[in-house]
Amino acid sequence: MSSLTEVKVPDIGDFKDVEVIEILVKPGDSVSKEASLITVESDKATMEIPAPAAGVVKELKVKLGDKVAEGSMILLLDASGGEAPAPQPAKAAPVSAELPQQADANPVAATPPSPASAREPAAAAPVIESLRRPAPVPLEPVAEVPAFKPHASPSVRKFARELGAALVKVQGTGPKGRITQEDVQAFVKGVMTQAPAPAPAPAAAGGVPFNLPDWPRVDFAKFGPIELKPLSRIKKLSGANLHRNWISIPHVTQFDEADITELEAFRKESGAASEKQGFKLTMLAFLIKACVTALRQYPEFNASLDPGSENLVLKKYFHIGVAVDTPDGLVVPVIRDADRKGVYALARELAEVSKLARDRKLKPGDMQGGTFSISSLGGIGGMAFTPIINAPEVAILGVSRSAMRPVWVSGKSEAAGQFMPRLMLPLSLSYDHRVLDGAAAARFTSYLASVLSDIRRSLL
Repeated sequence: MSSLTEVKVPDIGDFKDVEVIEILVKPGDSVSKEASLITVESDKATMEIPAPAAGVVKELKVKLGDKVAEGSMILLLDASGGEAPAPQPAKAAPVSAELPQQADANPVAATPPSPASAREPAAAAPVIESLRRPAPVPLEPVAEVPAFKPHASPSVRKFARELGAALVKVQGTGPKGRITQEDVQAFVKGVMTQAPAPAPAPAAAGGVPFNLPDWPRVDFAKFGPIELKPLSRIKKLSGANLHRNWISIPHVTQFDEADITELEAFRKESGAASEKQGFKLTMLAFLIKACVTALRQYPEFNASLDPGSENLVLKKYFHIGVAVDTPDGLVVPVIRDADRKGVYALARELAEVSKLARDRKLKPGDMQGGTFSISSLGGIGGMAFTPIINAPEVAILGVSRSAMRPVWVSGKSEAAGQFMPRLMLPLSLSYDHRVLDGAAAARFTSYLASVLSDIRRSLL
């Protein structure tokens, strides 16, 4: 008796629509427990959905390009423990008529073929030659078949993604036209030795492309030795978003500085207690608390434009994104309900999410829902910078390294009328000029500086 199990998408955080970018099994495949079934991709994370039990795939319920969420059905699994029937060899057929069906019938191997098998093309020669024959040019435009999937193992697909190579353009030389790692390397090498095609002009927010000159086409190798280093997946995804934000949001940066002399002394005095509890009390925890106070005073900075740019969505919650530098690139986990947490709780949570980010264990939901972001380079250096707004937010605060400087003291205090050494913290506030003007930004940074100079203001 067969026991059919509905395999559904498990908890993947707050994402409602993630795209299916790989289907790693087909009907008739035998899978083990925890074996990967499909791969889905969000803005900053790629996840493989595992099998909840061993069995045989009976029916797929998704296809490439589908949008799924938690609870969406993936496939029907016969968990009775039976072995999958041996796949039948595909028959050679004219590529123009049968290529999509043949691609669907190709089995996906769990591991890449061995070099020995890749060098035995004699038995599979008819199929390989069939695949190599180019399809005739149709008289009318034909819609692309989204279900077509190049014949390659998951490990080869991962290798191609890391190099940024499109498998649909790679000619496979393995058995039955399978794409091997050597095929991907040869394809990338061939692209590097050719002059690249002009990059398409980026589109503006309204859909009108910018009239930009073509990207310079340079053969760098003729000037000296070079090395090809693939961008990490995080950098590829983040780069596209940053580029979109930079060209579609009119950025303006307001620079200011805050006197944190007393605050830094208080932080050092209180640091011993936090270290006994296993975490470090950092200046970033105080910055989050101060930003929440400023956002309460100026709520238009804790907002987003609606899709039609007709209304400003004022948010009544305070979820602060914090940029974390990892070996793979920059990620922005979100500290939720920062207004309800004390400085110690914020410092502890910052230590936890930073470790998760560097260990690549952040979930997609950990990076969603931010209302305002902070990018701190104080531990590295610099005097000021222009951070790029993390859309759909309307502002982001950049913080550079604090420095002791002579500051003129005015007023009626005993130190009035002379220079005093003060610890000054540079602030760089980038804001969306469609929503905020320079006067509002100057008021915000001035108020934030006053809160940091006297943290008691955060209690008011």
